Amino acid sequence: MSDRAALRTSIPGPWGPLHVAATERGVVAIELRATDDSFDAALVRRLGIPVEVAPADARDSQHPGSDSGDPRRRHLETAIAALEALLAGRRPPALPPLDLADRPAWDRHVLEAVAGIPWGRTASYGEIAGRVGAPRAARAVGGAVGRNPISLLVPCHRVIAANGGIGGYGSDGWGSRAERVALKRTLLLREGVTLEDRAG
Repeated sequence: MSDRAALRTSIPGPWGPLHVAATERGVVAIELRATDDSFDAALVRRLGIPVEVAPADARDSQHPGSDSGDPRRRHLETAIAALEALLAGRRPPALPPLDLADRPAWDRHVLEAVAGIPWGRTASYGEIAGRVGAPRAARAVGGAVGRNPISLLVPCHRVIAANGGIGGYGSDGWGSRAERVALKRTLLLREGVTLEDRAG
């Protein structure tokens, strides 16, 4: 991994700011419901590199990341356009490259499969397990999905329970189960998908 700093920005979202960070390889983190300080501290712990704040205006050459040739800035701009479209209920025009290089191999395989779930579609944990060649590993898939560092663009909200119910969403780090499931339902509704919160 490059020792160049990760570049971070945030955009307004319906549940508070969405924090987004990119390395030269691609988007490395997206988090809902985090403070600037907690997001930055988690990135430093995870990646072992510093975090720079992207300028609000890319033309401001006095700030890190303002160079239009900076791949980190390009990845952030593509990510922001994709997130804004997704939150508005539109298919993103393009997706940025993702940087999962620091993740364990299992998590990378699972998250790459999850990233391949098309807009407006869902897949069960078991289906994802089959796609990564481990058809009996649905529970382990759930663990990898729960560790997803690139929320929304690695669309774990599209992963549902085997019975066709909405299942769970997110880690225990924020909100109650009911709040997290409500958020998942809202994200799916933006894509035209309606599911029940079935038991089991």
